[in-house]
Amino acid sequence: MNPQDYLDEADTFFENRIEAAKLLAKRLEGYRGQNPLVLGIPRGAVPMAQVIAESLKGELDVVLVHKLGAPFQEEFAIGSVSERGDVHLSEEVELYGIEKSYIDREVARQLDVLRRRRAAYTPVRPPIGPTGRIVIVVDDGVATGWTMIAALRSIRPQKPAKLIAAMAVAPASAVATMKQEADEVVCLATPAGFYAVGQFFADFGQVTDEEVTEILARAPAAKGK
Repeated sequence: MNPQDYLDEADTFFENRIEAAKLLAKRLEGYRGQNPLVLGIPRGAVPMAQVIAESLKGELDVVLVHKLGAPFQEEFAIGSVSERGDVHLSEEVELYGIEKSYIDREVARQLDVLRRRRAAYTPVRPPIGPTGRIVIVVDDGVATGWTMIAALRSIRPQKPAKLIAAMAVAPASAVATMKQEADEVVCLATPAGFYAVGQFFADFGQVTDEEVTEILARAPAAKGK
């Protein structure tokens, strides 16, 4: 069975993030040699972004965004915030009558996390600028799409030459939404019965901040445009 047949099955599975990253790199190989900027969404997608950046001979960095959790269930996303302070809220905020005071507290809490991560991840340099670059934003998988959308919207005003969203797995509805935000969406699988990203990986172990820091420290210095 070839990889595409495997990925078209309803019970799609990846052995781990690295296998998924190698498959994504094959789908993105047309950008090899164009010095793309590959941005991983921490933490899980950073090892994947490393594989893709190395395969395409591009540059590696992170794009720092975080979902905003609901007051009744922290894992339920009601929006997202980027390290630039851009906030995007879902319709659930109005539907559930979530108060602005809670939103403000949650935004402040997540911004603090993002700022601490940036200070730890790239302490000796600022983020690599996306202006005029082919930019590939990588996530291991997308459920609601809010985190990826926040990442894309934080980059778009900086005028990349092309903005690409790349992920292993996502619901078809989320892919359709992301196509409105990115110039290109590369998703390996859009299975039915989507409950959580981890269900499609045999090994979906947590990636730590320390691992992210080590990966970025080993990445080559910025080459510029």
